[in-house]
Amino acid sequence: MLSRLINLLKACWGPSSDSYVYSGSDAAGRQDGLLWYKDTGQHMNGEFSMAVVQANNLLEDQSQIESGPLSSLESGPYGTFIGIYDGHGGPETSRYIYDNLFQHLKRFTSEQQSMSVDVIRKAYQATEEGFLSVVTKQWPMNPQIAAVGSCCLVSVICGGTLYIANLGDSRAVLGRLVRSTGEVLAIQLSAEHNVGIESVRQEMFSLHPDDSHVVVLKHNVWRVKGLIQISRSIGDVYLKKAEFNREPLYTKFRLRGPFKMPILSSDPSISAHELQPHDQFLIFASDGLWEHLSNQEAVDIVQNHPRNGIARRLVKVALQEAAKKREMRYTDLKKIDRGVRRHFHDDITVIVVFLDSNLVSRASSVRGPTLSVRGGGVHLPAKSLAPCATPVELNS
Repeated sequence: MLSRLINLLKACWGPSSDSYVYSGSDAAGRQDGLLWYKDTGQHMNGEFSMAVVQANNLLEDQSQIESGPLSSLESGPYGTFIGIYDGHGGPETSRYIYDNLFQHLKRFTSEQQSMSVDVIRKAYQATEEGFLSVVTKQWPMNPQIAAVGSCCLVSVICGGTLYIANLGDSRAVLGRLVRSTGEVLAIQLSAEHNVGIESVRQEMFSLHPDDSHVVVLKHNVWRVKGLIQISRSIGDVYLKKAEFNREPLYTKFRLRGPFKMPILSSDPSISAHELQPHDQFLIFASDGLWEHLSNQEAVDIVQNHPRNGIARRLVKVALQEAAKKREMRYTDLKKIDRGVRRHFHDDITVIVVFLDSNLVSRASSVRGPTLSVRGGGVHLPAKSLAPCATPVELNS
């Protein structure tokens, strides 16, 4: 039964994996079929490991790590920036965030001559406004871009302070050593905006008291207006600006009545933490990982295995769990093509950042290694989509 389902999906989605799977390496990482990874690297505050596995026909996850200057000024500050952008409805928003958010952050840091919560919030706002202008320009030729959006998880390590900013349901988890027991505990640092969480649903109902259907249970999953699971994002303009929620947007995205205020928000949850010597590492990942691993399970894996290749190991464990849930072998799951693969798991991006307390405690004006790495994948033009591919429901 499972093999027949896979063959049916293959026939619709095409093309075969032979046309795009390759292996190779360069200074920025290696590609192995649908898996991209950089097993180890050095940032200003320690080491890091990255991995991305593609499931969608077009990779909708984007990610980056930038280490060195956090502004355009010679005087600094310096630090490490981590970003994970989990797109939905297409790759356009997540790619736009990758191209623009860090640049906005550097601009506002230069203006204020320091890193702050306010700088990060302004960078998010400028990115949202920039993507809205893209949608406005492209709407006449490509109205479906109004239904493309992205989660956005950002971390900045600067002068001993860790900033965490989030929209959507990607997650940042800290591994903290308990000296008295030797345990490493998982501490979730990011606030998630998924209406599957009761407090998020209550927030939506309180923000929209006149709309009893702002969140509905559909196919046993809570969704905003029956369409999308997250309550905050970059993009998703069709749920923020009523003028884009009309023809020629696909009927499935159009709401029956007009709305006066944005249904989704682009205001991130931001927190600042003073890093401690017993803070060992940080795990940043799109929700594709957390669907299969708990916070503590992920922290235990990082703590109990070598640093080199640890992000790739986390991805592999998540895929093994995904295979197990479908009563199939991991080796068989790996053979399934992109597009078809999305029916078994999501795109998954993982960045593990190790913290060297001696480096973390340095002043933000101290320079370190300059680094810029983009999470990879099989990037293909939109026209490579099979003609019978139709939009899937927006999960994140």
